[in-house]
Amino acid sequence: MAQSPNLSTLKKNMAPYEKIDTKSSVRQLINTLVPLVLLWYAAYLSLSVSYWLTLPITIIASGFVVRTFIIFHDCCHQSFFKSRLANEILGTITGVITLCPYQQWKHSHSIHHATSSNLDKRGTGDMWVLTVEEYAEASFWRRLAYRIYRNPIIMFGVGPIAIFLFSYRFNHKGAKRKERINTHVTNIAIVALYALLCWAIGWQAFVMIQAPIFFVSGMLGIWLFYVQHQFEESYFEHDEEWSYINAAVEGSSYYKLPTLLQWITGNIGFHHVHHLSPKVPNYNLEKAHNATPPLQKATTITISTSLQSLRFRLWDERTKTFVSFKDVKKLVRKPSAVVAEVLTPRPDLRSEGK
Repeated sequence: MAQSPNLSTLKKNMAPYEKIDTKSSVRQLINTLVPLVLLWYAAYLSLSVSYWLTLPITIIASGFVVRTFIIFHDCCHQSFFKSRLANEILGTITGVITLCPYQQWKHSHSIHHATSSNLDKRGTGDMWVLTVEEYAEASFWRRLAYRIYRNPIIMFGVGPIAIFLFSYRFNHKGAKRKERINTHVTNIAIVALYALLCWAIGWQAFVMIQAPIFFVSGMLGIWLFYVQHQFEESYFEHDEEWSYINAAVEGSSYYKLPTLLQWITGNIGFHHVHHLSPKVPNYNLEKAHNATPPLQKATTITISTSLQSLRFRLWDERTKTFVSFKDVKKLVRKPSAVVAEVLTPRPDLRSEGK
């Protein structure tokens, strides 16, 4: 897909917003980690009053875990501190809090940025997405696995356990020595921290506090990642047509959240800006968006409209939109029909509307 002159200059226009303000970074570190620690302690104290008081406190604390993850995320992009070493140290520490090994996540996430929305380079650091044609031609067992994976209960209920407690605990085949060591260090630090807390307050109290914090923050994290790429008229192309700029601007949404939620999520709702220029610190994302008119034309979703994404399961290459299983149910019963229909050229509905 050819890029317009305006799109081709967008990335260059991000340069002023890529500057790291150390004071802002330190301030964000304080207003995130200090409240998190205080809320965790408040949750412990509330156990002696009522667990119904504890639960609301843990939910608020989970929001600060999400905010801690945004700091971790910026460290992975070397956009939180100017020093690479400082980013690695802080990234490892916040990785212990969020259960994400720094080097492992940094590696897979960099691949996600380099291949996002590329149909020929799926599989690392992204959600599992099949096209209508691929689903129609898949075996019964692959379809079943995909349907289970895309089920909201599995994705947001089982997902946090599968990803944060299990997947991130192991190194992938071919991982470099530095990445493998960092994963082991993170795992040991998590065990040590949790063992210390269990010793200090008892394992029952620890579980009653940490379990809801883990589940709520995990679900929120997966939801944010899911919804900002899984909207109806997203962007997916094969390698020869794929464009980094188009993938950023058209394949990532602007998740317009209420002010408080925007603060808690570290401005990650400006996901189109982040994908265009990962070096922009989270506290500069909104500034970059507001100062760049073309970026304001990115697909905007709200909390209410984002819920519609739960029905989007398959990418239709003909219409360039996400569709539901129900939309293709009849076609999938006759794979040859859907393959023939998919291969039949259809106009790009998005380009017609522009």
